[in-house]
Amino acid sequence: MYEKDDPRSSLATAARPDTGDAIAAPQYFDLRENPVVRAQNVILVHTEARAGDDLDNGTLEGELAIIVTGASPAFTVVTEDGATNVDEPGLVVVPPGASRISVRGDGPLVRLVEATEPAWRDRPANADAYAQDHPRVALLRRWPEPAGKPRVRFYPLSQVPDEPGRFGRIFRTRSFMVNFLPEQHGPRDPRKLSPHHHDDFEQLSLAVQGEYVHHIRTPWLTDSTTWREDEHVRIGSPSVTIIPPPTVHTSEASDPGVNQLIDIFSPPRTDFSEKPGWVLNADEYPMP
Repeated sequence: MYEKDDPRSSLATAARPDTGDAIAAPQYFDLRENPVVRAQNVILVHTEARAGDDLDNGTLEGELAIIVTGASPAFTVVTEDGATNVDEPGLVVVPPGASRISVRGDGPLVRLVEATEPAWRDRPANADAYAQDHPRVALLRRWPEPAGKPRVRFYPLSQVPDEPGRFGRIFRTRSFMVNFLPEQHGPRDPRKLSPHHHDDFEQLSLAVQGEYVHHIRTPWLTDSTTWREDEHVRIGSPSVTIIPPPTVHTSEASDPGVNQLIDIFSPPRTDFSEKPGWVLNADEYPMP
């Protein structure tokens, strides 16, 4: 349930009959210990980059997305078409093909690639968790090609002022949706949480600052041997929590300083995309 002033309270939610398939368990990863992890459709690569690093992304069949935070270093994306310099927070989208990242400082970089990419599919620490597809998660079908010729696209957060009624700062690619949520200064009010569920997609909650308690409840199915206790897992940053459908979940910032989450979905969310003005690069990345 959302508070009335939460922008998500107006989302259309389809009522679907339950499939009866087993519900996957949530997964929690400290990215300093497990820098490459995956969900059903996306691999997340966390790198503590250093000045002078040359990161080879491989030759990819799909797009690459690079999440740039306030702590990230400046860098240059190099493709066969040239070089693109990035020196502020935002989302970078690199077209299919070969690319490299030349790093010009110290700090974290997060890359997203499709889970089927040959150069990356065997690297995740939790690859065994997806030895078989999770039946409750819709498989990725790429959304339409972006407008214009293939090129590196950079969407800086500095060009997106806060706007009442919009939920975060959302960008999409053909395969991913990334939502830069606002910084939370101090703990979240425990009386104003937002437990909710998703019917058929996973949520990756990437903690880039502070600490969170992820509250997750697995619904009861007819087979009581599959029931799980509610989870209230405290995890710092950098970390990623993979939240499976249709678990009920909400995340509670708990650090007295600055807390920030970035939510990742694959494929892009239709419900967010249908909200006018929510997806900030919708003019370049059309819906199906």
